[in-house]
Amino acid sequence: MKDPFKTQKMHTVPHPPAPNAAAVPEAAPSAPALSSIPVSIPVSIPASIPPSSGRASTPLAPPSSDATWTTGEVATDRTTDPVMTVVPNSGSKDRATLTMMNGINAGQVFALDGTEHVIGRGTEADLWIEDGGVSRRHAKVSCRADGRYFVEDLGSTNGTFIGTQRIEVSEVRPNDRVQLGPNVILRFAITDDAEEELQRRLYESSTRDSLTRLYNRKYFTERLTAEVAYSRRHKVKLAVMMIDIDDFKHTNDTYGHLAGDMVLRLVSAQMQRLIRVEDLLARYGGEEFVILARSTGKTDAVRLAERIRESISQLDIPVADRSITTTLSLGVASLPDVAPEGGPNELLALADARLYRAKAEGKNRYCAEGQ
Repeated sequence: MKDPFKTQKMHTVPHPPAPNAAAVPEAAPSAPALSSIPVSIPVSIPASIPPSSGRASTPLAPPSSDATWTTGEVATDRTTDPVMTVVPNSGSKDRATLTMMNGINAGQVFALDGTEHVIGRGTEADLWIEDGGVSRRHAKVSCRADGRYFVEDLGSTNGTFIGTQRIEVSEVRPNDRVQLGPNVILRFAITDDAEEELQRRLYESSTRDSLTRLYNRKYFTERLTAEVAYSRRHKVKLAVMMIDIDDFKHTNDTYGHLAGDMVLRLVSAQMQRLIRVEDLLARYGGEEFVILARSTGKTDAVRLAERIRESISQLDIPVADRSITTTLSLGVASLPDVAPEGGPNELLALADARLYRAKAEGKNRYCAEGQ
C-alpha cells in the first residue's frame, strides 16, 4: 500500500486472531470479516529489542541524568546506593520571626532574637521597614519571661493592628497577622533554624544578584518607582547614578571570564562600602550598576560619584599572578533635572544619557549635565 503522506516505509501487518477465541462462521463473500483485512501501519522496530518474554523488559522513559542507565534494565532490578544516614539534629532551636507578606520586600524575614525589637521607618529601628505609612518608631515586639510575645503600638500615626483589631498592647500568637499602617502586613511565627534559613534563601534569591550579591534589577525598579513617588509627594531630594565599568569586554578577552567575574565582585564590594545604609546599589545588567541615593541633591550626588570613581581607579584586583586596575564612567541625575510630570523612567533615562556622554568624552569620569 502506498503512503499518501510519504512519511516512512509502511509494512503490512495482519491483525492477529484473539487467543482461544471460538471459531467464527465464515462471512459471506460480499461482507468479508474485518479481522481478515490487512491493515497498513507505519512500524519502526529497532533490531536490538529482543522478542517479548511476557513482561516489559524496557522501561518507558529513562532519566536523562542517569549515565548508567541501560536499555534492558528495569527499575525493579536497580539497587539503592548505600550511604550513611545523617540523623536529624533534634537540638535545633525554635525562634520567633516576622515575615513581610506584601510590598517590595515581600518574603523578608526578621528574627526576634532579643527581648525587645522596635519596628519603624527610622534608621535607628531594630526592624527597619521602608514604607511611607509606617512611623519612624511605629511598634515594639517584646518577649516576656513566660515566653509569650506582645506587640505594643508606640503612638504611631496610622496605627497597629492584629487581624482587623487596632491595638495598643496585645499578645501575638503564631500565624497572627500584624499590620502596620495601611500597607505593611507581617506574619508572626515560631520556626526552627532550617525553616528560617529556607525563607531567607528564597527571599535572597528573589532580590539579589547571584554573582555580586547586590540587589537585582527587578528589585531596584520597584524601589525606584516607590522612591520617586515618595519624593514627589513629600518634596524630598533624590538622585540616581548609572555606572559602567570601562573596557570590560577587553578585560574578559584578555584575562578570561573568571577574571571578569572577579572584577565585578570586587568593584561591587568597594562601591557598597562607599554608600550610606539608606542608599541602594544594584546590578543593572552585565557590567552596569545603579545607585539610588535617598535625600540627596545634585551637589552631594556629584561628590559621591567622584569619590566612587577615584576609589575604583585605585583598586588593585588580583588576577592569577598579577594585579589589574579598572575605571568607571558615571551618569548623575537628580529629580529636579526632569520635568515635574516626569517619573522613574525619565529620571533613569537621563542618568543613562549622561553616562554615555561621560564614556564618549574619554571614560573614567562622571557627567551631571546635559541631556
